[in-house]
Amino acid sequence: MAKLTGILVCLLPLLVWAQNDVTWYDYYTADGRTSGLVAASKDGFLLNGKPFQIISGAVHYFRIHPTQWRDRLKKLRAIGANTVETYMPWNLHEPRRGEYDFSEGQNDMSYFLNVTAFVQMAQEEDLFVILRPGPFICSEWDFGGLPSWLLRDPEMKVRTSYPGYLEVADGYLTEVFRRVVDLQFQRGDGPIIAIQVENEYGAFGVGDEPHDTQYLIHLRDKMIELGATEMFFTSDTPTKNADLGAIPGELQTANFQNNADKEFDALDILQPGKPYMVAEFWSGWFDHWGQGYHGGSSVEEFSYTFERIFIRNSSVNFYMFIGGTSFGFMNGANQLPVFPFYAADVSSYDYDAPLSEAGDYTDKYYAAKDLIARFNRIPNIYMPAMPAESVKTVYPAIQATEHLTLADLLLQLPNNLVIQSDNLLAMEDLPINNGNGQSYGYILYRNTASLTGGAHTIQTVGHVRDLAVFLLDQQRLTPDWKNDIQLNDFGFWPLENRTFDFTADKGDTNYVVDLLVENMARNNFGPPGYFAQKRGLPEGPVLLDDQEVVGWTIFPLEFTSAWVRGLTNWNASPAPPTTVISPTLTKSTLTIADDPTDTYITTTGWGDGNRGVVFVNGFNVGRYSGIGPTKTLYIPAPLLNRGDNTILVWSLFDPVTTITFTDTPDLGLPIQP
Repeated sequence: MAKLTGILVCLLPLLVWAQNDVTWYDYYTADGRTSGLVAASKDGFLLNGKPFQIISGAVHYFRIHPTQWRDRLKKLRAIGANTVETYMPWNLHEPRRGEYDFSEGQNDMSYFLNVTAFVQMAQEEDLFVILRPGPFICSEWDFGGLPSWLLRDPEMKVRTSYPGYLEVADGYLTEVFRRVVDLQFQRGDGPIIAIQVENEYGAFGVGDEPHDTQYLIHLRDKMIELGATEMFFTSDTPTKNADLGAIPGELQTANFQNNADKEFDALDILQPGKPYMVAEFWSGWFDHWGQGYHGGSSVEEFSYTFERIFIRNSSVNFYMFIGGTSFGFMNGANQLPVFPFYAADVSSYDYDAPLSEAGDYTDKYYAAKDLIARFNRIPNIYMPAMPAESVKTVYPAIQATEHLTLADLLLQLPNNLVIQSDNLLAMEDLPINNGNGQSYGYILYRNTASLTGGAHTIQTVGHVRDLAVFLLDQQRLTPDWKNDIQLNDFGFWPLENRTFDFTADKGDTNYVVDLLVENMARNNFGPPGYFAQKRGLPEGPVLLDDQEVVGWTIFPLEFTSAWVRGLTNWNASPAPPTTVISPTLTKSTLTIADDPTDTYITTTGWGDGNRGVVFVNGFNVGRYSGIGPTKTLYIPAPLLNRGDNTILVWSLFDPVTTITFTDTPDLGLPIQP
């Protein structure tokens, strides 16, 4: 009995600890709130007067189905994190000037946009919040989150003190703070502890030329005017951009994937006496179409850098903790200084992050969890169990039963969207959508030309933005995209003034000349010159046999969910006859007997050069391209229904008539050494 009593005495402290485990909010706010997050000293931050090491992960509410938000937040909390970080995409929250959408709209992504609910849910899951409202966010997101209607102003200078930009940026921030101002730590007992001003502004410039610091100051002061009470900060890569994107008096943070010590040493020079914060510890990387492999970083590199962050007594935010998906046409792109001068991102934003695109645990998750536990400074914080991963189902393959050709689709455009113009117009300059132009999708330029029988040449003056298909009498004549060599040719973006030779085979008569252009995405990063981002054919006229073509009918193919769901007059066959060579939308039905689960559509077998978009029950789940590297599309369970589900596949080149499913993503070949 004495021996048993001794064991109980030894165990008593452990039992008390187990009983007294507290949440992050209990630990930091049990006695009330008197102060927020403070960059106190080189020793670290204080939150409400107590030492606080930020351990955060990026979770973008707009890249994850809202019914899955809580699962992802629980998994972040279970890794040992105390904070979640998110960007806010201006282009979704103000899709048309003066029309705001924070989930109350009728737009394709409206359901994803309740940032208030997301922030509140984070607090429910014992996480503080770092908010990055932009207005610019980069994020491998179309135009870095800037709305395309900004480009309608011929004098527009985004991300500057240009009055026309500041006016609308202020309007957007006003709407943001209407919804989050009372969710701040020091106002309303909310979870928001820090707010970023703009994003990587040090990279917005040429070399070390002076940047528009007054613009950054204006944004900060505007947020203060709107009620911001929490710590402001900026983020850049210190060894590259120094303090070019900094605001005097506000904390500078670091963005990097490796070489942590060099970045911290640079911060020491820039702001001695301030705590370290890695606003973006790049846990992996993103992918471009045609790059040939799936980007990222090894577990060993990730773990080494993460350990160095802890050894240097730094706070940290995983960018990304979970990447999610750039649904619809929301993927971004990079302008490049070398050939091919531009590269569009894939729709999967898996990012090789600790959680996969579908929310599954990876080796990086376990490595990070172990390191966080090893360096944990507050041992009696409650650690929740890791939630289960979602079920994935390999649904039976299905066959297309109906189709619409490009010609069929054009007949179903509302008359007010069909534009007559003597000259070419960029997407953004079309007089549609209440004067906001076309933001995303495809645009078709049509002219009826009187041609003689025989050989002819068509030329696009300037650059194509971004991929053009040439049709004559609604028959596609240009080839699909199978390799990089083709990028020198007509219809592709890298080179100006490309030509294509064709034959008019009906003799002397009128021919319908069509150029169907895909907006593959607007650039989301770089210097000011990279932000002239009009799409379609914005740079010059089209020449037929060296003569400028005038008199165009322009068809904006936005492929909105509402329009896609309302399509009618389907042809009762899987695809058009082989004699019809045309972009095509095919329709299939997936019948699910039980509650739906996550799945992936595999695009392997759809053609090495094929390209297009997939819709599930009218929702655009993303782009596919035979050029790779990505060969699957993630389908979250909430997008599916018990019963019949409509799967539509739009293809620029070869009609897709068979759809197969898998339970495993194919993101491309392993990480490039």
